[in-house]
Amino acid sequence: MDKLAFVGIMLESQRMVTSLLLAMSVLSQFAVLVMNMSEKMGLNLALSVRLGIERHKGSPRVDGDEDEDGVDDLENEFNYAQGISKGRSQWQGEDIEFSSSSRHESQPTPLLTNGQPVSGEIPCATPENQSVRTTSGPLGPAERNVNSSPYTDPRQPVPVRIVDPSKDLNSYGLGNVDWKGRIDRWKLNQENIVMHLTNRYSEGKGDTEGTGSNGDELQMADDARQPLSRVVPISSSHLTPYRVVIILRLIILGFFLQYRVTHPVKDAYGLWLTSVICEIWFALSWLLDQFPKWMPINRETYLDRLALRYDRDGEPSQLAPIDIFVSTVDPMKEPPIVTANTVLSILAVDYPVDKVSCYVSDDGSAMLTFEALSETAEFARKWVPFCKKHNIEPRAPEFYFAQKIDYLKDKIQPSFVKERRAMKREYEEFKVRINALVAKAQKMPEEGWTMQDGTPWPGNNPRDHPGMIQVFLGHSGGLDTDGNELPRLVYVSREKRPGFQHHKKAGAMNALIRVSAVLTNGAYLLNVDCDHYFNNSKALKEAMCFMMDPAYGKKTCYIQFPQRFDGIDLHDRYANRNIVFFDINLKGLDGIQGPVYVGTGCCFNRQALYGYDPVLTEEDLEPNIIVKSCCGSRKKGRGGNKKYIDKKRAMKRTESTTPIFNMEDIEEGVEGYDDERSLLMSQKSLEKRFGQSPVFIAATFQEQGGIPPTTNPATLLKEAIHVISCGYEDKTEWGKEIGWIYGSVTEDILTGFKMHARGWISIYCMPPSTSI
Repeated sequence: MDKLAFVGIMLESQRMVTSLLLAMSVLSQFAVLVMNMSEKMGLNLALSVRLGIERHKGSPRVDGDEDEDGVDDLENEFNYAQGISKGRSQWQGEDIEFSSSSRHESQPTPLLTNGQPVSGEIPCATPENQSVRTTSGPLGPAERNVNSSPYTDPRQPVPVRIVDPSKDLNSYGLGNVDWKGRIDRWKLNQENIVMHLTNRYSEGKGDTEGTGSNGDELQMADDARQPLSRVVPISSSHLTPYRVVIILRLIILGFFLQYRVTHPVKDAYGLWLTSVICEIWFALSWLLDQFPKWMPINRETYLDRLALRYDRDGEPSQLAPIDIFVSTVDPMKEPPIVTANTVLSILAVDYPVDKVSCYVSDDGSAMLTFEALSETAEFARKWVPFCKKHNIEPRAPEFYFAQKIDYLKDKIQPSFVKERRAMKREYEEFKVRINALVAKAQKMPEEGWTMQDGTPWPGNNPRDHPGMIQVFLGHSGGLDTDGNELPRLVYVSREKRPGFQHHKKAGAMNALIRVSAVLTNGAYLLNVDCDHYFNNSKALKEAMCFMMDPAYGKKTCYIQFPQRFDGIDLHDRYANRNIVFFDINLKGLDGIQGPVYVGTGCCFNRQALYGYDPVLTEEDLEPNIIVKSCCGSRKKGRGGNKKYIDKKRAMKRTESTTPIFNMEDIEEGVEGYDDERSLLMSQKSLEKRFGQSPVFIAATFQEQGGIPPTTNPATLLKEAIHVISCGYEDKTEWGKEIGWIYGSVTEDILTGFKMHARGWISIYCMPPSTSI
């Protein structure tokens, strides 16, 4: 037993010696690596002396061994105590010297939030963080335990390299031009932020100490940089059972079709073949209907972040201008009081009034619609300030006064009850006037309708009349009873002549696109039917959370809102609410490329309706999963993927369905013409595409909306009449590549598909409160 114990002790000792030698070898290699790095960076750290470990026996020599005071590693490689004590005393002296030099060279750096450094900042040197290493531990001086590694006190801050911006970055190993440019841009950005805050709070609007109101303002600025929306995935506990049911149905359907195909009916072969073809067709239709439902998503918007970024209190609003279209045809089938409620809910939206314009398209040229809109404009002067003062919802008076709820909830102003009672009386009188107009319009005089000045109404013949435009409320005179400005309200009836194809609603919408571009040119468009009022006054801001988001806005063609209906019985026996379509199908399509356009309640990007391609990134142009599986993944190299992206871009340029130009090509081309012939050719190409209206063509270049500065306001109305003439679209691409697409009964769905085919995406916006 004694011999066995002795042998065991010897083996254990040999194993420990081997482990120690291995650890020493690793440390020596690490010391060599650090020493080489320190030589490249210009830092004389001399780690070999400080650690007391030079070179393991048998390791090759490295540069610098001959300069170490004549001490050979082979003779003193196991003399730890002397090396460590010497190295520690030297390292301690260098700590003090390094700290004293850095104390004079360090400069204060501006802080971003609440006086605390953030990621990427260089903290200022202080007496507490001068030393980067301590020479003693909590149990006493380090010399008492000579075989231990240097002790790092956890109470001390993490070692930080103090970078002096005044020095050449090459001395720190930061000589890269790109890195140097990033540093310069960061410094300039921080100086601008500090200068902005200093100027703002030096006027008495806040303190500049990083606390109090200034700290809150900086926190708000940080929140404004956050995304304006996010995707909320649906819980797997809801999706998994539905997916399992789909798979089971698919398996059963496969067995059924296999049985039907393999068991023909010979006595009635033709009937059997017809039924099998129909069953396969219905199975394929069901399968295509299930694909979008596989990955539905929800979305959430942040209206507070939108306000912090684009609509701050006390500052001019940076929200984009929006033109809203309301379409109507026959006032006898679409009651004017319903259209009036829709218009009133639009005029009272929670959005800057100078950025909202409402266009009502009267495709039936009815004088009843014109007079009802005139009465609506007068009532809006009282209704809009009442809505905004008391923040009522919804802002359509007919549905607001018909609510069976406690209208005093959350109302704190004592005058609300009195003002509400007076407003309800005003609305009842308004309804009486509208009903009187409807009763008068029941029978048309033989000579036709006449206006107040005695002239005949131009639209007496709904199929042969000139174009008509009337601005009821505008920026030059549309004020409410409180003296505040109201949104613009414009009546439009496009020209109609016999022998011309007018394309029904799609043609009316394209006419509104051109009129609005000439008069106001909002960056975004929103169209609703005359019986779809705004139930949520913040619906426009909900849409802007996507359209003005840096990540989504440049490639989003439209935002589709769900439709909700009033007057349906509680049990909904006939599925008139379309819950399956609006709450399931469109959510599933939103998880792919986006929902289809359903004809109303949709906010468009004007550039997408002009036929331009979206601004896509390299990630958007990557091949899909089918191309990857056929052509290989990206792991084989980026060269093949780059070739695919370039090829895809070239295809998008040469496809017949893509526009002749995009915005970048047009701007570069117009600036680069050297002779009149090239400029004339470009002008002809633009006229062939958009029509012969230089004002409208100039407006198409305004990507952010607004009227071009060189436009003469006196000629706008005349130009607006010109662009709604019945022959304006002849020999142009309107209805083919631009605007609403013609040639289909479902022109709305075809229009959405056309934009999706160009690479645009759409988004389904379903806020908690019903919008439209």
